[in-house]
Amino acid sequence: MADHILIVDDDAKIRKMLRRSLEDEGYRVSEAADAEAVHRQMAGTDVDLITLDLNLGHSDGLTLAREIRQKSNVAIIMITGKGDIIDRIVGLEIGADDYVAKPFHLREVLARVRSVLRRRETKTDTSAATSSGNAQSFGFDGWVLDISRRELVSADGSLCVLTTGEFALLAMFVGRPNRVLTRDQIMDHIKGNDWSPSDRSIDNQIARLRKKIELDPAAPRVIKTVRGAGYSFTAKVTPK
Repeated sequence: MADHILIVDDDAKIRKMLRRSLEDEGYRVSEAADAEAVHRQMAGTDVDLITLDLNLGHSDGLTLAREIRQKSNVAIIMITGKGDIIDRIVGLEIGADDYVAKPFHLREVLARVRSVLRRRETKTDTSAATSSGNAQSFGFDGWVLDISRRELVSADGSLCVLTTGEFALLAMFVGRPNRVLTRDQIMDHIKGNDWSPSDRSIDNQIARLRKKIELDPAAPRVIKTVRGAGYSFTAKVTPK
């Protein structure tokens, strides 16, 4: 079944333009004009990706993004004003996967949609699952990562919501324990060819992931920094 994309924008003309382009690419598309409509859509159907305009008139797009992320690991592409640098930074910190600045070209939106969805189905998922036979769940340091369900569960059974990038990163590490990986190697696994040599967003992703899985993110014992080399996932990984 085709991926389902939810367009969130209070401008009906923009929703119509994006919908037409995305449907021409074969995606299933729904629309929402405000936060209330988004929550109804999220409760009633499976959504794979949201394009979220942060300027929703009476609604606060950043607050909505935070609410979505607290409940779901759905991919989020923010749409921001050209000069809204702070909003972009805050949005990425909240857990958005990418952003597009207005005015945008439809080809750019489509490219970013394809890129984010492709990362959701990265080779890292497959390599993590196949590294220990046909296992789909892996335990480490009291956590259980279910590859097929895309879920991370703590020792007390609580669900830890991960962004698309965080899940791909953790799946990659779980599939490659006790190996020192350079930033370039990690970026190749996570983004494929969709990055430039100046892209160091992986450091921010790892910092956010540490906050979720480490007892003390300031002194990590699961994802360790190897000075001058990169990172290593040092926790013992066991198939479940």
